[in-house]
Amino acid sequence: MSKKVKKVGILTAGGLAPCLSASIGYLIETYTHQAPKVEIICYVNGYMGLLQGKSLKVTASARKNWKALVEHGGSPIGNSRVKLTNIKDCVKRGLVKEGQDPQKVAADQLIKDGVDVLHTIGGDDTNTAAAELAKFLKTNNYNLTVVGMPKTIDNDVIPIRQSLGAWTAAEEGAHYFANVVSEHNANPRMLIIHEVMGRNCGWLTAATAAEYSKLTAEMNFVPELGLSHQRREVHGIYIPEMALDIKGEAARLRKIMDKHDCVNLFISEGAGVESIVVEMKSRGEEVPRDAFGHVRLDKVNVGSWFSKQFAELLGAEKTLVQKSGYYSRAAAANAADRKLIKRCAVKAVQCAFAGKGGVVGEDEERGNQLRAIEFERIKGGKPFDIKTKWFGQLLKQIGQPLGKAVEVKH
Repeated sequence: MSKKVKKVGILTAGGLAPCLSASIGYLIETYTHQAPKVEIICYVNGYMGLLQGKSLKVTASARKNWKALVEHGGSPIGNSRVKLTNIKDCVKRGLVKEGQDPQKVAADQLIKDGVDVLHTIGGDDTNTAAAELAKFLKTNNYNLTVVGMPKTIDNDVIPIRQSLGAWTAAEEGAHYFANVVSEHNANPRMLIIHEVMGRNCGWLTAATAAEYSKLTAEMNFVPELGLSHQRREVHGIYIPEMALDIKGEAARLRKIMDKHDCVNLFISEGAGVESIVVEMKSRGEEVPRDAFGHVRLDKVNVGSWFSKQFAELLGAEKTLVQKSGYYSRAAAANAADRKLIKRCAVKAVQCAFAGKGGVVGEDEERGNQLRAIEFERIKGGKPFDIKTKWFGQLLKQIGQPLGKAVEVKH
């Protein structure tokens, strides 16, 4: 069945990822190529702009210059973290008035703007919000289709095989650490901690370490002058899905520190969060959370917590904690991601004209078929399988034992 589409809306939401700008660009290109008369608007700052009725028109000039969007990172139309079903938060932020239902305000704005199809580009929170909005629209007889695209550098959306932007984030994080690791020369017995984004899923931390390992494998070294592969190697990888034996790891890492005068660790920002929260509560401190109820990882300082756990045990003279998240997530999409993004954009437009809502991605539960996955099947927190072959090989290479798998709570 073909749906008559006259106008589409696009919004990006949640945190940044190296796919947002490119996704907008490829959607504009596809619509311009297949249906040039379809009007396109972009809501400013995600669901916030939708509630406020703020949008940008995709002009003829913008359509002509769509390629420029693919060359950049970030989101030119802006993001925000707004949960439409969190009425209290929406009222507090002045996005709706007391007594108003944010979902109805959003739906009414879409109807007012004459939007037939809404494309949401975001992670599990964004697409969960889109699912709730789509359900509200259907229940209240709004004839509008919502088609999402999966963005998250965590690569943890169920049942999507590969989230947009994740490959780029891993690659960029590796390049980031390739510079940071040289800091081991700045002080004897240096402990360097690379904190990588990933609330519940360790895929990005593992993939970043794997990409960095590839970089070092291509480098030349002069061991007799202290420029050795061992001093630039990853010595430990800690993620939420793998139990950590701090004493056992400290004993292993102490030997590396004694021999090579430095230790380099890759740590997921979600690793150890439960322990940190328990410590905060024991001190009577309030645990900071966002509009979705998630612990605000930028406030709990996972990297600092790990540095305190290991510094004394390793006899480190100096500890350096560096976070690659903002560097990697704001990058422009690499070639692999651009190819996947374009495929998803083309499919998203096909789904729009077919009137088929959902989140476009490779469905792991349907033979990795690229399709509009039903909103009710979309959820975050897909754990990284620590038994994945390439991860096991990476741990073996750096001499780290494969820890016991643990169930990550969401």
